[in-house]
Amino acid sequence: MGLRERKKEKTRLALLDAALDLFLEQGYEATTIEQIAGVVEVSSRTFFRYFASKEHLALWFHDHSEEVMQAELSARPLDEPPFTSLVHALRATLRDMAESTPDDTERFLKLRKLYDSTPVLVGRSVARGAETEQRLAAEIARRTGRGDDDRLPHLMVAFAMASMRVGFECPINEITDLRELVARMNSTLELVQRSLVPGWDLARG
Repeated sequence: MGLRERKKEKTRLALLDAALDLFLEQGYEATTIEQIAGVVEVSSRTFFRYFASKEHLALWFHDHSEEVMQAELSARPLDEPPFTSLVHALRATLRDMAESTPDDTERFLKLRKLYDSTPVLVGRSVARGAETEQRLAAEIARRTGRGDDDRLPHLMVAFAMASMRVGFECPINEITDLRELVARMNSTLELVQRSLVPGWDLARG
C-alpha cells in the first residue's frame, strides 16, 4: 500500500471510529454526517468519498465480508462439491475476523452493540445480508451450471448463512472476545456439515 492509499485508509478508519462512537453515545438517528466529519476535521464532501451514506457506514462489515467470501469462492476448484466451496468461503470470513487487529476487533464489538440498541439497523442489516445471499447463490449456480430458477444454490446458501446466524446469536450473551465468537461460528458450521447427507448438494431435480 502506497502513501496515498495509507492516508486514504487512515481517513476511512477515522470516519468509521468517529461514527461508531457518536452512534453509541447519542444514538444512530441523532447523529449527522456533518458531526461525523467534524470529529475527523474533514468536510461532508470528503465523507462521501468513502461512504455513500450514514447507513452505508453502519453496514460496512457486510461489504467487507462479502468481498472476502466472493474472493475465496472464486478461488475454489470447480470440481469441489459446491456446499464445501461455500463453507470454505464462510471460513475465510471467520479467519479474517480471527486475524483482526485489536482496533478492528473493537470496531466489530462496537458495531454489534450498536445493532443491539438500534432496531432499524437490524432490519437494514438483514436486507443487506439478503443481497449478499442472492449474489452467492448466483455464483454457486454459475459454478455448477445451474439455471437462475434452480432452488438448490439458494438452499445451499440459506443453510450456510443460517448456521452463521445461529453461531453468532446462540446462546444470547455478551461477546467480549472475538475469538470466542469465531470459534462458536466455526463449530456451528461443522455441525451443519455433519448433519447433511454427502452428495446432497450435487443432486439434480
